Amino acid sequence: MAGNAKPRGAARSSAKKGPTGGTGGKNKRRLEGKGPTPKAEDRPYHAAAKRKKAAEKKSASPRTRTGRSEKPKGEIVSGRNAVLEALRASVPATELIVARSIDVDDRVAESLQLALHHQLPIREVHRAELEGINANSQGIILAIKPYQYSSFQEIAERANHPILIVALDGVTDPRNLGAIVRSAAAFGAAGVVMTERRAAAMTASAWKSSAGAAARLPVAQVTNMARTIEDAKKLGCFVIGLDGESDQTLSGMKVAKENVMIVVGSEGKGLSRLVREKCDLVVSIPMRATTESLNASVATSIALFWVDEQRRK
Repeated sequence: MAGNAKPRGAARSSAKKGPTGGTGGKNKRRLEGKGPTPKAEDRPYHAAAKRKKAAEKKSASPRTRTGRSEKPKGEIVSGRNAVLEALRASVPATELIVARSIDVDDRVAESLQLALHHQLPIREVHRAELEGINANSQGIILAIKPYQYSSFQEIAERANHPILIVALDGVTDPRNLGAIVRSAAAFGAAGVVMTERRAAAMTASAWKSSAGAAARLPVAQVTNMARTIEDAKKLGCFVIGLDGESDQTLSGMKVAKENVMIVVGSEGKGLSRLVREKCDLVVSIPMRATTESLNASVATSIALFWVDEQRRK
């Protein structure tokens, strides 16, 4: 039929679109000044950023990966009485560690007050963490600052004339060490020299026994006491060894006004053989009861008093 005839030359338009050629990004709008897309962990509200922040906070915490507090370096004093005594004696410390929710009695309260007075950092930890440091802490621990030892040369340089130096040959009791330091400071000694091995160290116990003298009088550690005695002799020191079994007594000495080094042996064995041989003279302290003996700190105090008394005349 004529009405159904298609016009010659007309083309039917297709509903489908053919492949379109790209522009190669030439017409793409640029993001001027925006820079590259931030990483997920750098986007503040992204879950990855929250995980990163939590990990950084955990690594900055004083706790270790196991969840326990790091153990203080050096010596610690634990227990309510011991910590309070150390703080009262002004023992140098680095921090006071206290268990959270601790039962605060008079000792703990005073310890906290003293720590604040000394401007000492106070750290609170869980009780389980504190017990990981010391099982018998009673909820409180004091971390002690390592003692800074001097040298024999430094002691010799600061000595007044006539020189007076105390040398300890194997004294092992820290309380005796502290008491000797206290007496040496009281009678004008330049310092205390002691062996590094098999001997007491300047612990909190020694510091307390010194009654603060350890803060004023230098204490040196040496590896070889016999060699140190030779160095003292080069300074013109007359070396006197103390031995309870010697027939020569301290009261018969006539060298107190000279440069003097007093050498004290260990509590049990006394002077070692080599140190004894290096001494210019070995003397005893006269006593009425021949069956009695004096400990190292008492014997040293008497010898120091004798030297000081002779020098005053």
